[in-house]
Amino acid sequence: MDSYLIQVNGHRDHVPLLDVHLKTNGNSASLGKMKGRKPRWAVRASEMSKKTFNPVRAIVDNMKVEPNPKKAMISLSLGDPTVFGNLPTNDEVTQALKEVLDSGRYNGYAPSVGFQSCRGAVAAYYNCPEAPLEAQDVILTSGCSQAIELALAVLANPGQNILVPRPGFSLYKTLALSMGIEVKLYNLLPEKSWEIDLKHLESLVDEKTACLIVNNPSNPCGSVFSKSHLQKILAVASRQCVPILADEIYGDMVFADCKYEPIATLSTNVPILSCGGLAKRWLVPGWRMGWILIHDRRDIFGNEIRDGLLRLSQRILGPCTIVQGALERILHRTPPEFYHNTLSILKSNADLCYAALSAIPGLQPVRPTGAMYLMVEIEMEHFPEFENDVEFTERLISEQSVFCLPATCFEYPNFFRVVITVPEEMILEACSRIQEFCEMHYQGAEGAQDLECDK
Repeated sequence: MDSYLIQVNGHRDHVPLLDVHLKTNGNSASLGKMKGRKPRWAVRASEMSKKTFNPVRAIVDNMKVEPNPKKAMISLSLGDPTVFGNLPTNDEVTQALKEVLDSGRYNGYAPSVGFQSCRGAVAAYYNCPEAPLEAQDVILTSGCSQAIELALAVLANPGQNILVPRPGFSLYKTLALSMGIEVKLYNLLPEKSWEIDLKHLESLVDEKTACLIVNNPSNPCGSVFSKSHLQKILAVASRQCVPILADEIYGDMVFADCKYEPIATLSTNVPILSCGGLAKRWLVPGWRMGWILIHDRRDIFGNEIRDGLLRLSQRILGPCTIVQGALERILHRTPPEFYHNTLSILKSNADLCYAALSAIPGLQPVRPTGAMYLMVEIEMEHFPEFENDVEFTERLISEQSVFCLPATCFEYPNFFRVVITVPEEMILEACSRIQEFCEMHYQGAEGAQDLECDK
């Protein structure tokens, strides 16, 4: 065995020499072979990166179409309520952030799960007798997206599967596939205001099912589940002993004729990780502040899931400390009229959009009851020149400069999604253009048959 001596800085406080033994099997020729090896570059992308796939980006980026230059572009595709400036956050929210910034007390690192006092502020905001919470039940995250990522990562292993709504937010599948987790899609029913097909849901459960994702209120559907429907969902989860990952980022964003029920308030025996954040209700998606609320009153998660979330949170110190410092004031001092005004605007836009699109032959919108979206069915048999919803929405851009997301992005072909956060005059103009587009391409039953024959 040969010995090599390596100098370490020569500093008196360090051991001056390290004695490193390199095993060469007594054959100096081995070193010669190593020296004679010709290095070659072989840098490859990781398997995780290859498995990461965002269907929205994959579809939208391939829609190589130019808008009509004679018409200003109207984008109804992006779920960001701040884009047009018509939905600003409340002054109390921005003032809270300014004061924290000026204080200079939140410029350093926070614990990976967030400051204890800030976790306590979130717990106090959501705490109720039906679903009690303490600071230790809250994990602060970099937006709701990271909350979902951590929740998935702690609940599921590669080779297991998760149950995901169809149509549903594409991030669930993007995250799961990158982690080697199988996605099973359960159906939502448009004819029942997007309620879950419970029989289909339960039929998908097997011994490898790690969790059920419930998104309520829904993106992309704009639907809100009733109390009775949520209880039926919980009954399935209880029977099958499957925990729930509740994506409740649109919690409380429901219209006046509807009531939002946090799913954790309706069950004592199903363990739930509820994911939320500031992004939508407080209209600050760029502030990247989210949270996981741990509801585990039967101690089914136990310490294992809590410890797992702690360890996962330590991979990257995510949540912004300045926004953390402002959380208590944001949550507890934002005036109720701010929420009311936001919802009034969204409901007014939803009603206008639903009424306008309902009057267009070939389209069947589903009335929303919350969140920021509306889904529209395309009766494709009346638009035979288009193969699918992607082609339909592409031509809508090129002819009318109106951009709606094809619902293929949400695993639900032959629908498209409309974002209703844009100014009222823009909603009306977009609907007018959609009507013009549909009237141009609509074929009655006979016309559609003739066109098929010509093909």
